[in-house]
Amino acid sequence: MKTIQMTIDEPLLDEVDQVIQDLKTTRSAFIRSALQLAVRQHAISKLEQQHAEGYAKYPITPGEFDIWESEQAWGEP
Repeated sequence: MKTIQMTIDEPLLDEVDQVIQDLKTTRSAFIRSALQLAVRQHAISKLEQQHAEGYAKYPITPGEFDIWESEQAWGEP
């Protein structure tokens, strides 16, 4: 692990300190967890953007998935 120094607004730090007391954790552990979540969300956002760009570049054509309709089993109501 590497030690870093960061600047944080006091009101946000006060909120973090309240949360870490509730969670019974440390600032470092909480911030690591928050950063891991932010990195995952960024990766998901990039994948969603790629997905949207792919469909924009190659849109679904009418009838493209009709062959799969007979494979669907929705059950009787």
